[in-house]
Order: sequence, then C-alpha cells, then structure tokens
Amino acid sequence: MDVIVPPPMVSSGLLPSGMLLESLIHISNEVTSTEKVAFLQMKNISTMMRRTRLLSSLFEEVQDTDKALPPSSILCLTELYSVIRKVKILIDSCREGSVLWNLMQTEYISNQFYSLVKEMARALDILPLSLLDLTADTREQVELLHKQAKRAQLFVDHREIQRRDELVQLIALMSEKNRKNKGLFDIRKIRDVLSGIGLRSPVEFEEEISKLAAEAEKQAGTGGLLVVSNINNLISLISLSKTTICSRDEHMKTHEDLKKRKMPMNSRHGQSFSQSMVCNIPDEFRCPISLDLMKDPVIVASGHTYDRNSIAQWINSGHHTCPKSGQRLIHMALIPNYALRSLIHQWCQENNIPTVDSTSSSELERTTSKKRSSETVIDHISATKAAVDAVKMTAEFLVGKLATGSPDIQRQAAYEIRLLAKTGMENRRIIAEAGAIPFLVTLLGSLDSRIQENAVTALLNLSINENNKTLIMAAGAIDNVVDVLQSGRTMEAKENAAAAVFSLSIIDDYKVIIGAHPRAIPALVGLLGEGTPAGKRDAATALFNLAVLNVNRAKVILAGAIPLLINLLTDDKAGVTDDALAVLALLLGCPEGLEEIRKSRNLIPLLIDLLRFGSSKGKENSITLLLGLCKDGGEDVARRLLMNPRSVPSLQSLTTDGSPKARRKADALLRILNRCCSQVTNPIG
Repeated sequence: MDVIVPPPMVSSGLLPSGMLLESLIHISNEVTSTEKVAFLQMKNISTMMRRTRLLSSLFEEVQDTDKALPPSSILCLTELYSVIRKVKILIDSCREGSVLWNLMQTEYISNQFYSLVKEMARALDILPLSLLDLTADTREQVELLHKQAKRAQLFVDHREIQRRDELVQLIALMSEKNRKNKGLFDIRKIRDVLSGIGLRSPVEFEEEISKLAAEAEKQAGTGGLLVVSNINNLISLISLSKTTICSRDEHMKTHEDLKKRKMPMNSRHGQSFSQSMVCNIPDEFRCPISLDLMKDPVIVASGHTYDRNSIAQWINSGHHTCPKSGQRLIHMALIPNYALRSLIHQWCQENNIPTVDSTSSSELERTTSKKRSSETVIDHISATKAAVDAVKMTAEFLVGKLATGSPDIQRQAAYEIRLLAKTGMENRRIIAEAGAIPFLVTLLGSLDSRIQENAVTALLNLSINENNKTLIMAAGAIDNVVDVLQSGRTMEAKENAAAAVFSLSIIDDYKVIIGAHPRAIPALVGLLGEGTPAGKRDAATALFNLAVLNVNRAKVILAGAIPLLINLLTDDKAGVTDDALAVLALLLGCPEGLEEIRKSRNLIPLLIDLLRFGSSKGKENSITLLLGLCKDGGEDVARRLLMNPRSVPSLQSLTTDGSPKARRKADALLRILNRCCSQVTNPIG
C-alpha cells in the first residue's frame, strides 16, 4: 500500500466561517472517534489523534463564541482542515489496508505522519490567538500543541523495523531452494511474526489476502512490476502460511493423540496417520456441497468456491443460486481457482495424501516446484482477470437487453444489474463502463412499477462509486430521480430515490444542483411526512446533507420541514429522532429557521426529555437547539426553561456526564439561565 495522500481541496475562495467550522468539527470527530485498532503505527496514530482532539476543542469553542472571525484565522483554519483531512486518509489506510504491505512501508508511512505534524505546525504559525475569544485553558493547550508540533521528531518504531526484516527473510526462505530443507522454514517463526501484527485465524488470513490482491490491482497501473511482484510474494507467503500453520496444528494434535494411545511405530501407524490427516482436511480445502477434499476447485458468480463436479450437478439439476449464500447467480460460468488448487496439491504432497488432479501426472513430473510456485501467482491473477471478464461480459449483455429488449426483458435486466451493482466497487465500475447509466435513467420514467423500482435501486447502488456519481449527474438523472421521489409507482421506489439523492449530494457541487431543483426539497419533505419509517429516515438524511449549505436551508424551511421534524421527535415507530434533531440543529443556523423553531410550544419539553433519555448524539443536538433558542433575544425560551422543574437538573447532569461538546454547551446555557434568573429577581428601575 503506497499511501498517497491527495492534495488539499482548497478553492481560491475561502469557505464561509460557519461552514468551515462545522466541517472542521465533523472531520476531527471522524479522526478521533474511530474505535478500530491498528496493529502498526500505534504511537504515531495515537499521538495524531490526541493532537486532533485538542484542535477539535478549539474549533468547538470558536464556533460557540458566534463572532465574526478575522481573515487570517479563516486562512489558518482552512489549512488545518486540509491537514486533518489528510490525517484521516492516512489513519484510515493504516487501519483498513493490508497490514503486511503497511509493514513493508513502515518507514515511508512514519515519514508521512511526520510531514503532517510539520504541516500542522506551519498552519498554527498563522493562527491569531490574540484575536480569538478563547478561554485561558484552550489558549494554553493550543500554544502547547503548537510548540510540541514544531519540536516533533520523526518516530519509526524499531519493533516494526525488526518485524519487517523478519518478514523479508521469510519471503526469501519461501523459495524452493531453501524449502528443500524443512528446518529453514520455521513454522513457529512465521506464527510469531504474523500474530504480532494481528494475523492469527484463517479468517484474518483470508481478509489479508483480499486486501493484498486489491493493493496489487491498484499498484498495477502506477507501482510498476517490481511493486506488484513484491505484493504477490506477500500473497504467496500468507497463503502458504495459512495452509501450513493450520495443517501443522492438526498434525500436532493427531501426533499427541497417537502418543497418548502408545501405538507402536510400525506400518499400521503410517497408514492410520494418513487416514487421520484425510479426516483433518482444512475446512477451506473442502467443497461446501460434498464436504470432501476439492479436486478441481472453481469459482461461481457469487465468489464462492466449489468442487467442479459438485457445483456442476447442482446447476444441471435446475438450480440458479449459490448453495452457500443463496444469492442468484448472474451467470453460470465456472472459473478455475488455480491458486487454491495449487495449495491443495501442495498440502496433499506434504501429508502423503494421494491426489486425483485434472493435470496429467506426466505433466506434473515435468514441472519443477519452482515453476509451480511462480505459476501460482500468475494463475491467481488469471483467475481474477477471468472473473472481471465474466462480469464485463454479463454487464454488456444486460445493457444490450436494457436498450432493445421488451418490457419483460428490461424488467429482468434491470433487476440483474441492480443485484450485480450491489456486490462490489469493481462491479459498479464495470457496469458504468458498459454504458448502463443512460438507459437506467431513461427507465426511471417507465410505466411499469417493477422496472422503475429496479432502475432507481440500480442507480442508487451504482452511485456508491464516486466516479459514477459524476456519470449519473452528467446523464441528467436528477429530473427523473426527483420525479420518482415525488410520484414513484411504489413506496420502495420513492425511498430508494431519496437514498439516491442522499448519495449524490455527498459531493458539495451536487448539493447546490439538487437544492436548486424546484421540486427536490419539497419532495423530500413530502416523504418525511408520508413515508414509511425507512422512507422518513432516507428523507431526513438527504435533507441533512442538503441543509449543510446555507443556500438550501431557507428552501427546507419554506417547504414546511420544521413542524414535521418536530413531530418525528415523538414518533417511536419512525426511529429517526437523532436524524430529525440533526436537521433541526442545522436549520437553527439561519434566521428563518430560528424564528420558525421558536414558534413551537411543544419543542422545549421534548428537548428537556431528550437531554435525559436521548442518545449521546441526540443530547448534543438537543443542547445545541436549546442554547441557540436562548441566545439573541431568546429570553422567553429561557423563562420557559426555568419554569420546567426538569430542565436545570438535566443540564447539571449533562455538565458532568455528557460528551465534551455537550458539557461545554450545558455550562453556557446554565450561565444564560442564571443571568435571566438574576434579571427577574433584581429588575432594573
């Protein structure tokens, strides 16, 4: 994994300060709230998370002051947003990427963390702390963070360097020349190295192989043959290790059983041991249908592997689904799993188990072990290419049916594309390249309810791919999607249209385009009032995305969203309380929203109850709403809060038990209530 951090996306015109602060708080929370533990770069990650957490407190306090920011601070905050965004990408790559490839790149990744700390220090150089209304504690923390960032040194974990060197040695020992001496290929050493970086179980080995394969595919176009070759060596090592370690575990268990029984070391011992090993076939070498050792493993459209004879009998008997997952097979091609077949053959040789291979014995005798080892990697790539080619052929076939087929054929083709687009990013890319998107957009206007539903759901699945969002918008889809959202022939079609709007509006430019459509926001508000619980949730999340932009908030308010959102706070069946609170908190940020929300007589007691019984996020949004309602002429709301006997105890509880953001806002609201109470007790004149 070459962790390439993209350049900062800072436009020539700076973002408005309110939106910039919201973006900074959001991305900082994403960096600091991830719970998944990385086995590498732990110190660099934890240090960077601590720095980001301190900056998040700064951003939240600046936002709470609700004062205009000096231009120099906006420039600094923009630079910090760029740095934190790159920090998030780097940490995500450490947590989600291949741990073996990250280990090979440990010095390079450590240098990236060091570069980002220095970028953070340079951004803080231009932060005008004296012009910001900050508490003494926050000012001191930011100054300390600035000094520490400037003094920070490159940190490379020596334990990771040692593990990396051990890994390189293991790859060298994997060659046929060294493996002839079994003592050199130390199973205990392999286990220690892999377990030290979090690879212990067969499932974890499988996940690592998938990540390495994805990395090899990504590097094929940019990293060169040497990089891809190194990754393939890692794939071979982890595949062999998985097989060997599991096999050795079973071997040791059987050997201990034989010793306990005190069986004599004669010819019968060898025979019974072979029989025991046959009984202890690794699960990944067994066919899921027959449960026997696979002789000719093949991959079906769902991605699962079976023995050719077993799956062929299954298909020939009229079944069109995957026996293991129940997923409908979009094609009946059986793609040889050469890599697994090679591993099975090797396992059989090591355990003296006779094999019946589809390759003739004379051909096997002519093939050296070294050639088999190199061909395993080539065959793995061939199998992957064959799978991609099969999906490409299927996609092109289905797109042809969309274009020229009868309504029945179009309905089935749209359904097949809908399923195919659900199963992975590569499939979504291939379907789009086959030209499916324009035809699916056209089918959104179909009079057939099933065609319309399949088409809009297929577009929703395709939109998960970032590049496909651009293709969908370029195809003029938004008019047709809004038509389905407003007057779709089934409720599921309307809900998936709302989800598609949410997916497309993740890109800021499309928030503007969708928000400018005269019927988009009113249609979402309509679904908010009339949809199923799932539909209301889809509508609320889409409205939240659109309302991030100030220009869209007035449109959401004008469409009548606020009364519906307040009603949803008491709708237990809908289950969208947190989503409704989040949208209300955004709408509070514009004058029209503040005025409309203040009109509600039911909201205050609801928010007080949510302070006590809501989720952590719900409490944060509830206190945000109450604080905003009490500021700037909100004396009436403050008096109503004081009259409610549950309000002050709930706020006091939040100051001790709430999240940092909730505690700070609860303190601010209590101060406002104290001032209001003092004015009532000691009126002027």
